[in-house]
Amino acid sequence: MLEVVSPWRFTFQLLLAFLIFLCTLDNVISGFTSSFIRSQWPSTDIPLDNEAFAVPKGYNAPQQVHITQGDYDGKAVIISWVTFSEPGSNEVQYGKSNHQYDHTAHGHTTNYTFYKYNSGYIHHCLVDGLEYDTKYYYKIGTRDSAREFWFQTPPTIGPDSTYKFGIIGDLGQTFNSLSTLEHYMQSGGQAVLYVGDLSYADRYEYNDGDRWDTWGRFVERSAANQPWIWSAGNHEIEYRHDLGEVISFKAYLHRYTTPYMASKSSSPLWYAIRRASAHIIVLSSYSPFVKYTPQWTWLRSELKRVDREKTPWLIILMHSPLYNSNEAHYMEGESMRAVFEKWFVRRKVDLVFAGHVHAYERSYRISNINYNITSGDRYPMPDKSAPIYITVGDGGNQEGLAGRFYDPQPDYSAFREASYGHSTLELKNRTHAFYNWNRNDDGTRVPTDSVVFHNQYWGSHHHRRRLKKNHQLWDATGYTAAY
Repeated sequence: MLEVVSPWRFTFQLLLAFLIFLCTLDNVISGFTSSFIRSQWPSTDIPLDNEAFAVPKGYNAPQQVHITQGDYDGKAVIISWVTFSEPGSNEVQYGKSNHQYDHTAHGHTTNYTFYKYNSGYIHHCLVDGLEYDTKYYYKIGTRDSAREFWFQTPPTIGPDSTYKFGIIGDLGQTFNSLSTLEHYMQSGGQAVLYVGDLSYADRYEYNDGDRWDTWGRFVERSAANQPWIWSAGNHEIEYRHDLGEVISFKAYLHRYTTPYMASKSSSPLWYAIRRASAHIIVLSSYSPFVKYTPQWTWLRSELKRVDREKTPWLIILMHSPLYNSNEAHYMEGESMRAVFEKWFVRRKVDLVFAGHVHAYERSYRISNINYNITSGDRYPMPDKSAPIYITVGDGGNQEGLAGRFYDPQPDYSAFREASYGHSTLELKNRTHAFYNWNRNDDGTRVPTDSVVFHNQYWGSHHHRRRLKKNHQLWDATGYTAAY
């Protein structure tokens, strides 16, 4: 008997097929520059007495609670918080049932000074040996000041493990920042890939350390219940020779720890994790990266560790974009591009996310690896082995938007808009991912740039033939798709 296909279902499948077809084209369709102009919501700092910065009640109550992945494969978290009156307890109690804590982990405490600022007691506690795809509840603090939260561990590492990431950068602590954060929390994202520039404390007199504390309380509403994968930006450097502060990244490194040793890195500023079907590599734009340096040596080794059979989605995070057609920070990432781009192409990196430029931009798959000083192609060229470069430095900070793009739009630029917002990346299976950039349209979340991405490894003809022979996968519509 023939199946009767409803007109709606047929139209939806046709539309999806057309979208996927468009995503396979490289520079066939010209780029788009959005003409949207914001009319409200200036980049104004949230007042310090606003509830967004509220200090939790109780003597020495833990505050600025946040978690990040604590190992290489997602079976551990690092839980961090700050106390002020005294160090207090370093313990984290946790379990699988609310208010029932069967296990206890013990952390350590640190603190620092910056000019005239003295930090609180900063706690970091590793909770490991967790089960995949499990909800855990945890408690920190003691007696009436204790606080309770929860988190969900990722699914088992595997090529078809679905997962939804949020991508946020250059957030700051303005009303636009609040809008971005609230919109992300409505998206269903399970973890944040953060591409640098956190509190913007260096924008205040004497690099006001209190602004690190307000920012920590500000993002706690999300970061206490799901991991934020950290990378550092230029506003985290905080080198102030005039104040006697000559240790770079001092506040950031004390407050935001990373599982760098799990990926054999020598620095918390560059490291890698695996989560669901993704292998995520974090690079430091403001640490040495030329040949023979520690970051260069580590990245060369880490790229060899990537197993696309287990984690097909290879994603790079950094702060300064390698491709950017905005007048702000134009070509600041060129030196890193010259060093690493050939590796990204050779290893078929899927996506490179960056911040720094306070606008949004997505590229086509392009590379400029044939250029050198005396010969070769002098412009970025279409390259099916290259990653897509996405700039998401539009979280909402007080410096405002970067509204001046170069005209005409370069051939490598697919979409660009000077607005605040955030992105989501939903890995559906080993072959496809759904991506959305969401504009903060004067306080309202508006999906503006939506793309279906093909995986670079499983999208190749060889691997697609093997996949067709051995597998049947569910595509994003819920219908069986043969590859």
